[in-house]
Amino acid sequence: MCVRRNAPRTGWFAGHFAGVGHAAPWERGYSRLASRSGLGMLARMNEAIHRWSTDAVPPAQRLDYWVGAVCEGFLEMDVTSCAGGSFAATLESAPLGPIVVNQVRGSAQAVYRTRRAIAQSRHNYYYLLCKTDSAWVTVQDGRSARLLPGDAVLVDSRRLYEFHLLQSAETLSLELPTAWVDAWLPDAGDRVARRIDGQSGWGGVLSGFIRQLSPQMASRPPVPAELLTDQLGGLLALALGHGVSQAPGEGRAALRRRVLDATRERHAEPGLTATAVARGLGISERGLHRCLAGGQEDGDGGTTFATALTAVRMQAARRMLGDARFDRLGIAEIGFRVGLADASHFVRLCRRHLGATPGELRRGRLN
Repeated sequence: MCVRRNAPRTGWFAGHFAGVGHAAPWERGYSRLASRSGLGMLARMNEAIHRWSTDAVPPAQRLDYWVGAVCEGFLEMDVTSCAGGSFAATLESAPLGPIVVNQVRGSAQAVYRTRRAIAQSRHNYYYLLCKTDSAWVTVQDGRSARLLPGDAVLVDSRRLYEFHLLQSAETLSLELPTAWVDAWLPDAGDRVARRIDGQSGWGGVLSGFIRQLSPQMASRPPVPAELLTDQLGGLLALALGHGVSQAPGEGRAALRRRVLDATRERHAEPGLTATAVARGLGISERGLHRCLAGGQEDGDGGTTFATALTAVRMQAARRMLGDARFDRLGIAEIGFRVGLADASHFVRLCRRHLGATPGELRRGRLN
């Protein structure tokens, strides 16, 4: 028999587990509530990976515990599960710049965002979800989307929704501030509960990028978090078909050339961001990202700032590694000269984009 548990009243979670002799998750140092409650002790935990697990309580209490954990760590939601005493689930969460990366694992379940829960919420977000192991269904605004493994979907927590996780709860969920999404998608509200094909086109690229994210990576990002979130926003706009069609084609192409020229001119600056380039050009960051994404409408192929910057840096590295005049420079110095202060990251990018390490490229020329 399936059992439904409703979102608890404020304060219920901590009080309930104090009453049965179990510490609430944040008393073990797990909760992300610190980032929203302002509690001094918890605020120091903002940069950590926070974890909730039903292993903390006996089987008979796990569904109640999980609903409380979801409500404290995510939003107020109701949960139904047919797993009974075998129910188990974990939630890991870590911030990445303005967004939060959440990894959910566990038993099959259905999740409901209700009117009562919406009314009780102090915070609201968009969520971009990707599930790779099995098909599932999401419902919002009267639309029902059946999602295949690898597909992605956007939902808005200010409106009713349902998730039917039919085989497991293995899901990567990105919590996106509403203002952040609105800067990338001018009609984001119309894009909810629509399947983003994770197997082809820009949807496939977006899915691949999402699947590289994890709370562990978010806690120690390999590049500045802003570059990663810019890449995510650009890919989301591309996957949902948003360029800058409202701008005249010639003006749009000219702006795109200006952005790419400025990126080439400044590529050697370590930590260069889209914000810095946009500021230098006297345009908005949103305008920068949308003109790059809009290249697909002009026949030039849409791109993102992070992709364009990496391409320029790899072109410059290939040129220096292929020029004998630069042989006196070490590999780390070459990387620094193209804006990559981390030598190991430089080596990984060369292997991925140029097909060989910097040392191999240099030796190949000498041989």
